[in-house]
Amino acid sequence: MGARRTAPLKQRRVRHRGDVVSVLAGTVREVQAAVQGGRVTPAVRTKFQAVALLLRDERARVRAVTGNDGHRAEQLKRLDGIATILATTAVRDAGLLALLAEDAVVSDAARSLKQQMLRDLGIEPALDEIAPAETAIAPAGTDRRVVPQSVISRQLANPFLAPDFSAVPQRTPRPRRLTGWELLGPLLSSFERAAGEAPACMALPAPTARFTPAGLKLMPHQGQLVGSAAAGHRTFLLADEPGLGKTAQALLAAEAANAYPLLVVVPNVVKINWAREAARWTPHRSTTVVQGDGETVDGFADIVVVNYEVLDRHVGWLGDFGFRGMVVDEAHFIKNKTSQRSQHVLELSDLIRTRTPRPLLMALTGTPLINDIEDFRAIWQFLGWIDDTKPLGELMDALEDTGLTPADPGFYPAARGCVIDFGIVRRRKVDVAADIPARRIADLPVELDGPAGRSIRAAERDLARRMVARYESVLASRSSDAVVEGIDPDLVRRVARWELKDATTAQAGENVFSMMRRIGQAKAGLAADYAAQLARSAGKVVFFAKHVDVMDAAEKTFARQGVRFSSIRGDQTPASRQKNIDAFVNDPDVAVAVCSLTAAGVGLNLQVASNIVLAELSWTDAEQTQAIDRSHRIGQTEPVTAWRVIAAQTIDARIAELIDSKAGLAARALDGSDEQVASSADVQLEALVALLTDALRAAPGPGDAPGS
Repeated sequence: MGARRTAPLKQRRVRHRGDVVSVLAGTVREVQAAVQGGRVTPAVRTKFQAVALLLRDERARVRAVTGNDGHRAEQLKRLDGIATILATTAVRDAGLLALLAEDAVVSDAARSLKQQMLRDLGIEPALDEIAPAETAIAPAGTDRRVVPQSVISRQLANPFLAPDFSAVPQRTPRPRRLTGWELLGPLLSSFERAAGEAPACMALPAPTARFTPAGLKLMPHQGQLVGSAAAGHRTFLLADEPGLGKTAQALLAAEAANAYPLLVVVPNVVKINWAREAARWTPHRSTTVVQGDGETVDGFADIVVVNYEVLDRHVGWLGDFGFRGMVVDEAHFIKNKTSQRSQHVLELSDLIRTRTPRPLLMALTGTPLINDIEDFRAIWQFLGWIDDTKPLGELMDALEDTGLTPADPGFYPAARGCVIDFGIVRRRKVDVAADIPARRIADLPVELDGPAGRSIRAAERDLARRMVARYESVLASRSSDAVVEGIDPDLVRRVARWELKDATTAQAGENVFSMMRRIGQAKAGLAADYAAQLARSAGKVVFFAKHVDVMDAAEKTFARQGVRFSSIRGDQTPASRQKNIDAFVNDPDVAVAVCSLTAAGVGLNLQVASNIVLAELSWTDAEQTQAIDRSHRIGQTEPVTAWRVIAAQTIDARIAELIDSKAGLAARALDGSDEQVASSADVQLEALVALLTDALRAAPGPGDAPGS
């Protein structure tokens, strides 16, 4: 667990000590039942983490007890049994598995639940086990902060290394014509209103290779961004399509800007890859990766790589380190400004901007818009372009210089241009990487025969009947003057929303999520068979699945057929993950990489394969694209084909259509495309709307007109 290693609990009073094991066993069974039913709610996650914390402490206490060795062995055996259930439950859900990681953040809710469980047993927690909210000794969120010893050594070794925070020049305010105007809404809206010919990228200079190490070569579009940093530009939203080499661009931009020390904040799964890429592109710079509490951190390194999940305990010393640059990878991770990780990222960028003259700030993402145009807000704030209420500094000056206000029709294209000129860099493969072969998505419909297929189709009919009954119940309760001719589309959507809410709040019964999981399980063997055929005839294959049990089933198929594979999952340590990646890339006998769609969809370079099998559908086009772009990227020499396995005559086929129809959001916002803007987050809702509408048409209810 990621919590501090503590001594066994010092209880002030103990009653029925053995009850702890009984309570743990009962609670872990509750969690297991919820996960097996596909109902992993925030409350379940809290209970899971509380049980894991209490289990760890109870095992430490039992081991420390002297005396009856037989009783102690029996207790440890029971606790190991509970730990086994906990582990096997966790592998069913990536979120639960992450809570068992060494650097997992312990939530206040889990701490409080653990303490309440102890008190219910008549056990008073020791003072150092009480949650920060209960002690009021330190502000919430600071109780787990650490300072690695090497960072202290750095501070003591040479007083001249201490950062000087006094050199930042103060801006002289200028008169504001736009004072009093609400500007953030119009700025965001200007991206939604973009016409097809609207620019999507700032003007960039000629490419430079001046900072590229010997033996390596940048593509022209990469050299252009490095050239911009060399010319003095310091803030970038680098939104190139996946596979166009954003990591190399960021590292060499830091070199061009001399932005050292450099802080790089990344998802956990790509920490090791960033360290490798830094050694490759900036070999004369030392890099350190922050793991856990930072015992192995090199306080004298030029580049510090840290993952979002451990920022809470390191944000203190990172804020005082004196960074002159900061890169945030997969920047859409900070779109929710209320989340802890977003607040820490914004806090650090604010400190860097206020303490460093013209720091380099870079937000990297190939999918800058996942749900909504509003997702830009946190990224722009990280870059220092805006705060919570208004544009800042030079962006405000640029808007003033347009001579326009939001009341003027020309304001929106002019405002969009101002923001893009501040550092939005968006290039598409089709425009800048003509030497990367084309890619295509090919759908493979499969028939689900046998008991599994019949069960899935029956479950789909039951789901449709349940929604029809709900629809007709509401319709029957209406007054006669409120009845709508034919099918009421507004009521259909309301019923679909109710069903979706039930599915996401631990409601019993078959739902759209459990059905998709069952479909994935039913497709697993068929998809693995096809991947094995591809591997034999066309070379290496990347196999993507969303659920652990689907990956397990596929790997059994490969083992049975004698196909060697690597497994890349969310529960692996960075070293184990990299070992599996290297085996697939370098060993000619390893034919298939079995990858988690969520855990392996970013940070992997798998250009050795030109065929991808998508055994399960994602809920978003962006996630699907990220997976495909693990192979379709710089270095690929063959056309890439993604084979999407779809269960015919089920909701799977409809969801595939919906995913494809929702693919235009990022294109319109960043590329100036004329495609319809639509949220990819409502695919589940739209699938339920379509299912209910089809059911009503097939069996008209009391409110439907004949033939409707």
